[in-house]
Amino acid sequence: MSRHTDYLLAAAAPAVWGSTYLVTTEFLPEGYPLTAAMLRALPAGLLLLALTRALPQGIWLGRVMILGALNFSLFWWLLFVAAYALPGGIAATVGAAQPLIVLGLSRLVLGQPVKPLAVVAGIGGLIGVGLLVLSPAAIALDTTGLIAALGGAMSMAAGTVLTRKWQPPVPALTFTAWQLTAGGLLLLPAAMLLEPALPAMTMGNILGFAWLTLIGGAVSYFFWFRGIARLGPNAVAPLGLLSPVTAVSLGAIVLGQVPGAAQAAGIALVLLSVWLSGQSNRLIHKRPVMH
Repeated sequence: MSRHTDYLLAAAAPAVWGSTYLVTTEFLPEGYPLTAAMLRALPAGLLLLALTRALPQGIWLGRVMILGALNFSLFWWLLFVAAYALPGGIAATVGAAQPLIVLGLSRLVLGQPVKPLAVVAGIGGLIGVGLLVLSPAAIALDTTGLIAALGGAMSMAAGTVLTRKWQPPVPALTFTAWQLTAGGLLLLPAAMLLEPALPAMTMGNILGFAWLTLIGGAVSYFFWFRGIARLGPNAVAPLGLLSPVTAVSLGAIVLGQVPGAAQAAGIALVLLSVWLSGQSNRLIHKRPVMH
């Protein structure tokens, strides 16, 4: 499969994640963030485990628990803390720093070079997301929320880099199953202890959870982890900026929330930044090897 196809499949993951806000607000019962996160991860992981029929052993048990915590449990918990403590635009903008954090961690952990064009793309993406989601009302700054938003970005960035560093001798689908299951198991006690039981489920609730579990969980994260393994974290991380673009686009199409001039400029800047990042990584990929 070509590198271009790998890139498009990896980009499909954050595009799907952009539907999470719409699905959550329109189809899921209110007030169950940890339960929703657990139900997004654990059933998807168990389903993939049933298909792959392989369990982690030895050193991979500890590594998978770390990756499950970074990519799912810790990341989603901090994401919800930030969402409740901050205006959504500020939380999303702080989270958009993730590609820049990945560049630094990839240099430290994987020894990958930091290209100036990639830094420019990361800064452009950060500004683009700010234009896309910030509003004049988003001025309240809560210290706990800011720390949580930055911590969530760092958690996902660390998980992205370590997912590339720790590549087990199993297919990407199996590795995805391990991480989703670990993340869901870590979220399970928190959901049971901190939130009440779910109410009687409507058909809309069932469809919403099914979308988040099957498409937003199993399928999208398989494409994401597969992209990290094939393309590297520096190439894949900037694609996460597509998530708010999808969210705003779905809001316009489904809910009639027409974006203004600033949001349109933000979408254009995000897409330009993703393209620049791709160009930067293409230059690295094409660089001849010196013997």
